[in-house]
Amino acid sequence: MDATGELKEYDTHKEMASDVVCMALGNAPSGEQMSRFLAVGLADNTVRIISLDPDDGLSPLSMQALPAAAESLCIVEMGAGEDDSARGTLYLNIGLTNGVLLRTVLDPVTGDLSDTRTRYLGSRPVKLFRIKMQGNQAVLAMSSRSWLSYSYQNRFHLTPLSYESLEFASGFSSEQCPEGIVAISSNTLRILALEKLGAVFNQVSFPVEYTPRKFIVHPESSNLIILETEHNAYTEETKRQRRIQMAEEMQEAAGEEEEELAKEMAQAFLNEDLPERVFSAPKAGAGMWASLLRLLDPVEGKTHLILRLEQNLAAVSVALVKFANQPDTQQFLVVGVAKDLQLNPRQVGCGYIYTYKVDTSCTSLELVHKTQVDEVPTAICGFQGRLLVGVGRMLRLYDMGKKKLLRKCENKHIPNLIVDIRAMGHRIFVSDVQESVYMVRYKRAENQLIIFADDTQPRWITTTCVLDYNTVACADKFGNISVIRLSQNISDDVDEDPTGNKALWDRGLLNGASQKADFIANFHIGEVCMSLQKATLIPGGSESLVYTTLSGTVGVLVPFTSHEDQDFFQHLEMHMRSENAPLCGRDHLSFRSYYYPLKNVLDGDLCEQYNAIDASKQKSIAEDLDRTSSEVSKKLEDIRTRYAF
Repeated sequence: MDATGELKEYDTHKEMASDVVCMALGNAPSGEQMSRFLAVGLADNTVRIISLDPDDGLSPLSMQALPAAAESLCIVEMGAGEDDSARGTLYLNIGLTNGVLLRTVLDPVTGDLSDTRTRYLGSRPVKLFRIKMQGNQAVLAMSSRSWLSYSYQNRFHLTPLSYESLEFASGFSSEQCPEGIVAISSNTLRILALEKLGAVFNQVSFPVEYTPRKFIVHPESSNLIILETEHNAYTEETKRQRRIQMAEEMQEAAGEEEEELAKEMAQAFLNEDLPERVFSAPKAGAGMWASLLRLLDPVEGKTHLILRLEQNLAAVSVALVKFANQPDTQQFLVVGVAKDLQLNPRQVGCGYIYTYKVDTSCTSLELVHKTQVDEVPTAICGFQGRLLVGVGRMLRLYDMGKKKLLRKCENKHIPNLIVDIRAMGHRIFVSDVQESVYMVRYKRAENQLIIFADDTQPRWITTTCVLDYNTVACADKFGNISVIRLSQNISDDVDEDPTGNKALWDRGLLNGASQKADFIANFHIGEVCMSLQKATLIPGGSESLVYTTLSGTVGVLVPFTSHEDQDFFQHLEMHMRSENAPLCGRDHLSFRSYYYPLKNVLDGDLCEQYNAIDASKQKSIAEDLDRTSSEVSKKLEDIRTRYAF
């Protein structure tokens, strides 16, 4: 378009080396009438940048080879500041036919391509669409699922949308929806609005009756089996009986003249339904417990079954188990229950182990039998077709019987209280409430559970996760996460000494097992960690250790795959400690070493703050690391996207 507003066609036509499969034109820079560059994707697996300058029209500026054919291209300017005067960076986004998205920096003057970032999005070819988010440009990428690439709070985000798979999309603006998206999904037209930018997880809440304590996932149906237990609470049956009792007392307390009025008041009291979510539940007093089992479909939020336990029964542990003497397809739900549990001082009437038969769709439960035990069954774990139960401080092995569970053997050498049991192969990792993790071996020939190794540090364990045959990660009540490993020369083929004939120096170290585990990593989070899980968060990603805390934090610990990465991030963390000290002035290293010395864990949150500090400090740190600022940012983004979003 010339100065008079007329469209004119170039006289010269450009002959490309191969068939053109896609093109992209960027927005015109502010103060200019036309875009400077045209990006062209060719069938020979290349992308070429062509100049649109009227003086040297359609001259090639740069080229980039691709690992697969390009499906679509999109040029956007991202990372601009709050004020319009601050220019952002020009990016060329390339969607490939193999489901990979490439993001490359496009030089606004020379048209050179540099600093390419790669991300696998899905199994279908990637289509790209330019949209607007909070006044800035963003890219909607569509593969087997939809992703949004945008800049938010000085950081790039590439986040999957919690929505159905889309096929085509475009930016959409109206009075009701100023920054919307109009999209096609199968044969429907949809108008969407995106919210909560910067959030990593999308969450949906389903209300439950009592405090959820534990849950397990049924492997075939993916339904949740949730254990809900509330202290200082009545069960529904007890509430009903108490209402009837109070109504009778109202009638008995009334005189002869008021008998009719009291009867009406009692009837009104019985018929009155006050929702507990508004008016709260009646307080039953200390030592009163209410529990139930819930089978829930996590996708629909539909409850298939609620199984209520009697008053003063507190459900504390749950496990799905297959028994060797039962059919292979039959799974059993085992629930540990405490009767008349008093928290302080700790007392219990007795314990029960309820065994339920679970159907294949996990929508119903059938009680097989209940087994009485003398302490609280605080931890349950399936083990080689049998059942390991932590009953107080005793570790017991049970097998399935017709009328109750049959006790096969036990170990009485755990000092205080078993809080968690994990098993892998022949090894059992048993957690004590204040004495860390014990490694136990079951010897089938002698029918014995023998402790062959333990930890050197006292840890008040809340949860554990077995990482491999020799390694276990554990979290404690004081906000630490530790990784404990058995060295290769430790043997689990040990014998117990029931006669006491062994010499004193052979019996053990520090009043414990004769062999000790090493702790290879330690990190202070500062919040009580309630769950540890080894998981893969994105398709095609690597495994990481996910933790959740009592305060609601979801965090990830990722393993380094090379010494080069570990060395780089260690030096970056060291520079960030000195250049970007915490706001409150506390020493970062002393905080992360609050209870035990920090060991073999780098603080990713501190390293991530690199993108938020001054450009001069960024450049100074990058030079000390023999890198450029963009290379440091790329390393930070790569390790994040390798394991999570």
